[in-house]
This record gives sequence, C-alpha cells and structure tokens, in this order.
Amino acid sequence: MVMIDSTEQIHSLCLQLAELLRARGERLVVAESCTGGWVAKVLTDLPGSSDWFDRGYVSYSNQAKQSMLGVSAETLAQFGAVSLQTVAEMTRGALQQSGADLALAVSGIAGPGGGSQEKPVGTVCFSWQMANRDPLLEQCCFAGDRDQVRLQTVEHALRHVIRLIENV
Repeated sequence: MVMIDSTEQIHSLCLQLAELLRARGERLVVAESCTGGWVAKVLTDLPGSSDWFDRGYVSYSNQAKQSMLGVSAETLAQFGAVSLQTVAEMTRGALQQSGADLALAVSGIAGPGGGSQEKPVGTVCFSWQMANRDPLLEQCCFAGDRDQVRLQTVEHALRHVIRLIENV
C-alpha cells in the first residue's frame, strides 16, 4: 500500500473543501496563530479560491488577537493564547469582521520551546464556527518537531471544517 504524503493529503482536503463551499455558495475565513498563515496559503494555492475563500488573519501576538479579532484581554489573561476560550473568540471575531459564512481558528504551541506542564509543546486549540451558530471546539496534542506540529494542525483543521459542513 502506498501512503499518500501529507502535502498530497492536504491538497486533496483543500479540493474537497472548495467543492463543498462552492456548491453551497459560502465563504470561509481563517484566523491563525501557530500556523502563521499556512491554512490560508494551502487554500489559496487552488485556482479560483477567491470564489469561496474570503480572507485570513494571522494573529500571532496577543495584541493582534485583540486588535484584529476582538479577543478580550481578560480571556487572554485568564486562559492564555492557547485555549479553547481564545480560539472561540477568534472565530467569532473573524466572522464579525469578514461577514463570511464559516470560520476556523487555530492557536497552539509548535515548539521547540514555549510549552508547560499544563500545555506541552504540540498543544493546539481549534475552533470551527458557522455564522449564527456556536463554535465547535477541540484541543489536541500533536507529536513531532515544529514543522510536523504545524502540518498536523493544518490537516486537522481542514479535515474538521469539511466534517462540519457535511454534517449541517
């Protein structure tokens, strides 16, 4: 059995997502921290992505999360940038700022440093939210080096946004 490498898998997920969004006439917005725009990059690699991809926010710093997406200082102080509460506010803000139909957000600790006992390197928080609905939230811990954590984050984010759309 031949294993499909991650790049091919991500491309396949992007094609699947594009088809779903185009068929529904919907637009996606992304809010990224630890992936630094990687999700937006792979989505906009597809010709015609302007039909269904609205925009991407790279909100790496806490200040960017606050000013671009409206994440509250209280949320960041109480729960941290890598938290379900923060990514929920990131998708909410991305939807409000863009007017898109669907948002995904990621914030995590890709390493090699920055981890803690409570949030080790590889911890990533996700939020997927459709306009006028509550977000779906998940926290994962991925293994590997910085690039591997980020790659797994991109793949997981895409796989689950597809699942969200298919289950509506």
